[in-house]
Amino acid sequence: MGYPQQPQQPYQPQSPQLLPTNIQDGRAPGLTYRIQGELTPVLHVWLDGQVPVFFEHHVILWKNPQLDVGIHQMKGAFKRFIAGMPIFMTEARGPGEIAFSRDGAGHVFPMHLMPGQAIEVREHQFLAATGNLDYGFTRQKGIANMLFGGTGFFVDRFAAMQYEGVVWLHGYGNVFEKVLAPGEQIDVEPGGWIYRDESVRMDPMVYGLRTGIFGGSGQLVFNRFTGPGRVGIQSMYLHMPTGEDDRGSGNNNPGGFNIGGIPINFG
Repeated sequence: MGYPQQPQQPYQPQSPQLLPTNIQDGRAPGLTYRIQGELTPVLHVWLDGQVPVFFEHHVILWKNPQLDVGIHQMKGAFKRFIAGMPIFMTEARGPGEIAFSRDGAGHVFPMHLMPGQAIEVREHQFLAATGNLDYGFTRQKGIANMLFGGTGFFVDRFAAMQYEGVVWLHGYGNVFEKVLAPGEQIDVEPGGWIYRDESVRMDPMVYGLRTGIFGGSGQLVFNRFTGPGRVGIQSMYLHMPTGEDDRGSGNNNPGGFNIGGIPINFG
């Protein structure tokens, strides 16, 4: 006697998942780390002296006096200068403890990269990284006019060559991760993505709105990501300018900040 076949359930792709907001015992070669705080989180890193960490100078919160701080040598300094990006990073060498934080409510989280892995990160959202990673930048083409009025924008690229390394990122609001299967796609608002695996393709998508209150002149813009790989999505896009940011992003709103590319003034 045969059993009736159960109807197959339609495929339900998994929604983006919230990344941990609190890490007590993070480990990587040459260091341990902890992430604490829900509103403006702090990254604590203990270095054993084998691997340094590098970072933008304005994100350091405090350090042990015996920990050495100097300049992190970078490739392509002239190109970075022309692009309006920082031409040097600060580097800390242990043994000792150091802590980092950004001046903005959000979510700090680690990205562990194994040899052969690489990720691309939206500019100005990198917090710190281990010195054994290869660090560079690329310009995003084809979507500049949608985001920054034709000026374009750059992404940081981190790659693990021979050893495991860690990049710590800061996202505004909370950060969710979507793991895309080969060929699987997701559309993300342009200010919403924060990182992607190098294996993930990103393409701009423009949808015209021809009815309703827009009267035919409105547009919806998304970035379409195609797997395989990971995509990070932040729940709030808040760009808080610094002197370095103003040169790199073409920001002409020093008296306020930008939300999704819209200037907000304080008076």
